[in-house]
Amino acid sequence: MAKSNIEMARRQTNALTGDEAEKLFETVDETGHSNEEVARRERRRRKEKGAGVDIDPLSADDPSGSNVGKVIAKTAVGFVLVFLVIVVVGQVIFGVVRRSNTADLAHNVTVATVASALRGGVEWGNGFTQFPEDFSVQEADENTGTVEVTVIDTTSEDALECFAGSQVQASAFSVNCLLNPNINTVIYHVNVHMDENGKFKTSQLFGFLKPTGDVTSFITFVWSKTQSSTGVNFNCSITGVDETLEEELRDQVTTSFTPVAILNDLTGGSTGSDAETSSGSGTGSK
Repeated sequence: MAKSNIEMARRQTNALTGDEAEKLFETVDETGHSNEEVARRERRRRKEKGAGVDIDPLSADDPSGSNVGKVIAKTAVGFVLVFLVIVVVGQVIFGVVRRSNTADLAHNVTVATVASALRGGVEWGNGFTQFPEDFSVQEADENTGTVEVTVIDTTSEDALECFAGSQVQASAFSVNCLLNPNINTVIYHVNVHMDENGKFKTSQLFGFLKPTGDVTSFITFVWSKTQSSTGVNFNCSITGVDETLEEELRDQVTTSFTPVAILNDLTGGSTGSDAETSSGSGTGSK
């Protein structure tokens, strides 16, 4: 007679009861991950509602117990914060280093300090004014009270751009020098490279390729300082501007769209008087 199914079944030895198995896996959640807190909540739910895992597809919690998304988010935020801190610290350090390396022309004018100022720039307004890379210092002496330098503009593409940029550079450099009580005159020469057609030659390839050819004198700014009982007067004289350059600057400043040119065309008047080569003086308290 065949044996019954009960007799054919292999008896299990040392089998765990339900409570023993629950205790053994009390730190493992229903996804198989070791998470004691989640496992405790799941056991409580099983006792109340029965077995099964409730999954909300719109929930931000990963039912597998993985926290990769949170780690990626924290890493991204941390990277952005660290990057911003590096940028801010770099700007502060760069500003401190630049200011510490900037020559103090108001207290010390020598060939070395003037060359350092032209190389690193000077404070002007709320920032720094940079100068052309090619320059030379002819004189910088507190005994004679004169500073004379020459720069070569290799970035301006026309006369108006060179004139406007050089005027700002000359003003910043000269006023910094004239704040020194022993300096009374600052001469700022500006030279350019020109081709055979009188066109400006500029640097190419982000400034790596310098223009070649003859260097032509473009304009000279002469700043002077006089002191009186009423204050200190600064005067700027512009020399070296010939008729051709003056006419070119006038044509570029007064275009066909300016009201002055339109009125002159209507009335048949001239385009204006010749440009003066000197600016007004400024007065300040001593």
